[in-house]
Amino acid sequence: MLGIKVWHGARRRSHPTGNQSWWWRDLVKVCRKGGGDGWFKKEVGWKLGKGDKARFWEDVWTGNVSLKTLYPRLFSLSLNKGQKVGEVGPWKDSEWQWKLSWRRDRFEWEIPFETEIGMLISRVKVIKDEQDKQVWRGDESGSFTVKSAYECLEEPERGTPISSFGCLWKIKAFPNVMTTVWRVLLNRVPTRECLSKRGAMVNTIECAFCHSKEESCQHLFLECKHAVRVWDLCFRWVGIWSVQHNNIMINFESFYLIQHTHKQNLVWKGVWAAIIRCLWEHRNLIIFNQRVVDAEEVFHNAQLKSWLWLKHKESNFDYSYADWILNPLSCISSIK
Repeated sequence: MLGIKVWHGARRRSHPTGNQSWWWRDLVKVCRKGGGDGWFKKEVGWKLGKGDKARFWEDVWTGNVSLKTLYPRLFSLSLNKGQKVGEVGPWKDSEWQWKLSWRRDRFEWEIPFETEIGMLISRVKVIKDEQDKQVWRGDESGSFTVKSAYECLEEPERGTPISSFGCLWKIKAFPNVMTTVWRVLLNRVPTRECLSKRGAMVNTIECAFCHSKEESCQHLFLECKHAVRVWDLCFRWVGIWSVQHNNIMINFESFYLIQHTHKQNLVWKGVWAAIIRCLWEHRNLIIFNQRVVDAEEVFHNAQLKSWLWLKHKESNFDYSYADWILNPLSCISSIK
């Protein structure tokens, strides 16, 4: 509670008065660093009660990012902007029913996004007799501690769009995999488009996979039909259906499993990282070794990389490769 009160106080008193202590003056300055809402607010989320305080689109109350961030297209169409969660639906016979309002009918390609957000929020329980509570997301307990705040401040690039690096370096993946992901998130891998913009001589800027679009980071890893096939295999592997965001940073941030712990989701993000690395390796084999595109080979390699890392680093992980292939969610759930 102290952390939350400090945060509200810091926001109310953006210009400390003369009778405030030096400690308070410094805390106000630190909370405001990083631009925008500041690093402190980015670590505060909501535990949902009856939806009386958390805003449906703008606040973090399900998962790790706001629905506005996950579904920017739907947000632009919504008539519920700025509304509290409890205002986006009625109670009927003691049961909560979601009712989202839109300014127009969705196009056919927007319907999967609407279906997905419906599935996502349907898993959240609205509790009629409890108020929403703010929680500190910098610590798994949900409680503010000075140590966790310090660790948040220590994360590289705090307050910028790449603050996800604090999570990146904790995921379960080999160092070379994490380095590749780091460069991808920064858009610093030498794709053909990137090399062309830097003035390098390239024969073509077409995607090495599909040969129909420019080979940008976004296209190569997310939008190319062969990359889409790899991601489809991944989601089918764990038995879920999902629509991929085409922004790489948001895609990374939103790649999580509902009802799994933070540590278990670090394993899941390790799978994301392994797929990125294997797509890049496969792309290089096609260019330099005249290989042909094989989405299933890419995904199988990613499965193997993620399993090998778990066997190497998780002392209590005793599942075989066959177990990992046949029951991935059981394996991930075993991580404590």
